[in-house]
Amino acid sequence: MTDKKALKRESIMQVALQLFSNNGFHKTTIPDIAAKLGMSVGNLYNYFKSKDILAQEIIKYTSEILGEQIREVNMLDISAAEKIHKIVEIYFTTAKEKPEMIEYFLRVYLSNREVFSDGCQGMVCVSGFTTEIMIFFDDAVSSGELRNQDFFSAFGLFMGYLGGMVFLKGEGVLPQDIDYYIDDISRNIYNALKA
Repeated sequence: MTDKKALKRESIMQVALQLFSNNGFHKTTIPDIAAKLGMSVGNLYNYFKSKDILAQEIIKYTSEILGEQIREVNMLDISAAEKIHKIVEIYFTTAKEKPEMIEYFLRVYLSNREVFSDGCQGMVCVSGFTTEIMIFFDDAVSSGELRNQDFFSAFGLFMGYLGGMVFLKGEGVLPQDIDYYIDDISRNIYNALKA
């Protein structure tokens, strides 16, 4: 794929990500996306064959971006508690600076499973993110810092805290900026998972 085509694909995903997150998956049409980009519907279909395929590519794209950031944390020679703090910081910073990425995961990916049932079964489309979280857990268990437990139990706890706080932020319920909660949430996650 040429660089120009790759850049166009990315710009389509960025605009669709914004529209899906703000307006909902079912309310956003391919013509809406094309109009926002100033391109024809037919041309958009040259990049993505359907709205469902576009939606799947967006979740892969956002998962890879978060996964790359967590990969950098995984490579640091710091404690599990410090890594948890950095991961929470990454997630909350993303929720502040690129809220559409987190909103997309919470409000599109998790709420429209039928769109992701063909080609995104299980965690296939979010593997960029989940693989790095899995590596984090494996390393922390191997070092004796976190107790050995089923991955999905640990992952559910971790994501429950992160998703819950971001949801409360999105609903305007938090009395403080989300950064205010990084230390407490990191400590709570660590205390719930430590050996």
